[in-house]
Amino acid sequence: MNWDQIEGNWKQLKGAAKAKWGELTDDDLAVAEGNIEAFAGRLQERYGITKEEAKKQFDEFVASQRQ
Repeated sequence: MNWDQIEGNWKQLKGAAKAKWGELTDDDLAVAEGNIEAFAGRLQERYGITKEEAKKQFDEFVASQRQ
């Protein structure tokens, strides 16, 4: 799934992301809107992880959604 597809399917992915990362708020997900930088920043804030780890987790999440 490329970034255009992620942005286009963000509403569907949002529910799955909220289930995976329960500490993210609806506002966090609204701000991210499929943008990896914004999403990684929100994960970094909420979970105290590095930006690289946040991006890695998001990439793994997106890959799992393809299945």
